[in-house]
Amino acid sequence: MKKRKIRAVVTGAGGFIGHHLVKFLKKKDYWVRGVDIKYPEFEKTAADEFLLLDLRFKRNALKATKNVDQVYNLASNMGGIGFIDSVKARLMNDNILIDTSMLEASRQNKVNRFFYPSSALVYPDFKEPEKNLRLKESYAYPALPDSEYGWEKLFAERLCADYYEDYGLETRVARFHNIYGPLGAYEGGREKSPAAICRKIALARDGDEIEVWGDGKQMRSYCYIDDCLQGIYRLTHSEIHQPVNIGSDHPVSINEFIDIVSEIAGKSIKKRYDLSKPQGVRSRNSDNTLVRKLLKWEPKIPLKIGIKKNYDWIKNEIDKKKKKKNL
Repeated sequence: MKKRKIRAVVTGAGGFIGHHLVKFLKKKDYWVRGVDIKYPEFEKTAADEFLLLDLRFKRNALKATKNVDQVYNLASNMGGIGFIDSVKARLMNDNILIDTSMLEASRQNKVNRFFYPSSALVYPDFKEPEKNLRLKESYAYPALPDSEYGWEKLFAERLCADYYEDYGLETRVARFHNIYGPLGAYEGGREKSPAAICRKIALARDGDEIEVWGDGKQMRSYCYIDDCLQGIYRLTHSEIHQPVNIGSDHPVSINEFIDIVSEIAGKSIKKRYDLSKPQGVRSRNSDNTLVRKLLKWEPKIPLKIGIKKNYDWIKNEIDKKKKKKNL
């Protein structure tokens, strides 16, 4: 007798992580429904069906979660530091509506598992001034996130815990730390630092100067998309109900990141610092002690290899646009 396929819905399937997750689950022989307010920008979806739905409305969340076993709720209004600092009220409103609608719809439709992607932005910035401080999951409390996006994510984490405690909905929460890779936004204002830096260097000539937000000494850790997908899958299928970090625990400064991309591009790039631009906290780095213990998971793809894949893809997209413009 043929085994029944697991049926899953991935919201935010028109976005970066969601699009990759659809492809990942299809390779695991899932039946997948993709949901977003837009189709993927850079390639066709691999989903069995794709619904254009605004998930701020509960009636649409009910459609999205109908007849599925698992929900991966990646739908979110988000972007890089410049974007999330400029649209705080809209971002909070949109994401709270999406998260509350999706949790309640999942409960009503008797979903088996609900995955929620939280963020390293839930951590208090007073925990992050030290250069090499690794952020343990316990550091989220007492709560003082450094942005409205972080506050909304922390609220949703609590709501996931409440739905498990009150209704038995099997929720799983990952705190992402700077996930990057091909097929993500690299221009337009929503891109994050890895893509923005790759774009600037791809557009620059050898010896050119690029703008750097802040002094370049900010410390970050970056996790390649393929490693992130493995973490999502393992966590969703685990019995872990507490939030865990999904990210790299190897920090790099923005200056160092620029130098790595410059070397990959084969260009000598100068830096022009703009201290008036948003630059986030001084240091943010994942502590993977807990997730390594509970999930036996840690990133496998070295930073230089991941960056090369990301840079090559962004440069190819830019070259295609230039060629099309010159036709």
